[in-house]
Amino acid sequence: MTFVVTENCIKCKYSDCVAVCPVDAFFEGPNFLVIDPDICIDCSLCEPECPANAICQDTDIPDDQIHFIELNDELSKKWPNITEMIEPPEDADEWNGVENKLSMLEK
Repeated sequence: MTFVVTENCIKCKYSDCVAVCPVDAFFEGPNFLVIDPDICIDCSLCEPECPANAICQDTDIPDDQIHFIELNDELSKKWPNITEMIEPPEDADEWNGVENKLSMLEK
């Protein structure tokens, strides 16, 4: 099992989760973070830290977010590892909770 970053992270990109990850499983794209399922140890520390509630366990992921399991795996192999908290985009709070952001994902 692993944890997965889902759609609400797009354009929010809060990194509170990164600060608590004991195995550095997060990877950073232009406007989204992902978790590498091969590194994640299923500790669950990241989930409650996400201000956007964008992280969930792969076994509890909502049906409309299932494709994010594969997307996290794919993008974690392409993007650089992030190990420290960074400032979120200035408009992150405005994007928090906005639906249907997948088309805005910058790969």
